[in-house]
Amino acid sequence: MGRVPFLTAAFTVVIVGVVPFVGGGGPGLTDIATASSAARSPLFASTASGPIEDPVDVVAIASVERITEESLTAEQQAEAKALTTDSEHLAQKAVPKPEPIVVASATGGVASVSQIRAAYAAAGQSCPSNVGGSVPGAPSRTSSQGVPGTTSGDLASFAYAYNSIRVANCLQPIPLSNFRYDSCMEDRLFWMAESPSSDPLDGWGHNGTTRSDGVPARGCDGNLAGGSNNTGATVASKWWYSSAHQASLYRPGASTAGACIAFAMTHGGVDEPYSFTRAAARWTSC
Repeated sequence: MGRVPFLTAAFTVVIVGVVPFVGGGGPGLTDIATASSAARSPLFASTASGPIEDPVDVVAIASVERITEESLTAEQQAEAKALTTDSEHLAQKAVPKPEPIVVASATGGVASVSQIRAAYAAAGQSCPSNVGGSVPGAPSRTSSQGVPGTTSGDLASFAYAYNSIRVANCLQPIPLSNFRYDSCMEDRLFWMAESPSSDPLDGWGHNGTTRSDGVPARGCDGNLAGGSNNTGATVASKWWYSSAHQASLYRPGASTAGACIAFAMTHGGVDEPYSFTRAAARWTSC
């Protein structure tokens, strides 16, 4: 009787000790033995509850992690700042053109082309280049006595030749949109062309000139050029090669800021063929 409780207790101990390894639900003894011999440190480290023996390494690791986070934050801030700067389009931004050089003559008159070229060279700049764009039109008016007036072709021919002459002589070109048809100067040219005299020079001249039939002058004065087979381009050249007209209409060395060039031309007259032209031009403000 006294052995039964002892056997029962022993049997219970055997059951409790063996069952976990019999059912196959967990690791076997071989696995435990292998893990215990080959990876003893990781197993104990995962369950350690005592003090860490080497706190210096932990502090060093924590310090490295803290620096990495700060570096990452700084990098993110730098990237965010870079996104606010449109570097691509700033690189594409047009470089401003150099300011035009204005040259005053040493004698107080109009500067010469050689003086202007020397001024550009001294500034380390090349002479100005030509401009593009389009020239405004002209209405092709006809006078009361049938004299044809300024055409868009007349104005364009003059504008292109005028700027080509300027650029060839180191002068700043005038924007093509600043060439303007001038009806007031055209009225003056109509008055000349309608003279009944067979002399084409009747009425030709500036303010104060009279016409043989006594009809009062009308319209506005300007630099004048005329003759057979002239175009806008040929009169532009005539004005350049006349020193007085060059000073008045081309103004070498002067600033072109706000400058407009007014122009008008007529074709023929009451007793003259279409090929006989009269032209007028003047430098004015836009």
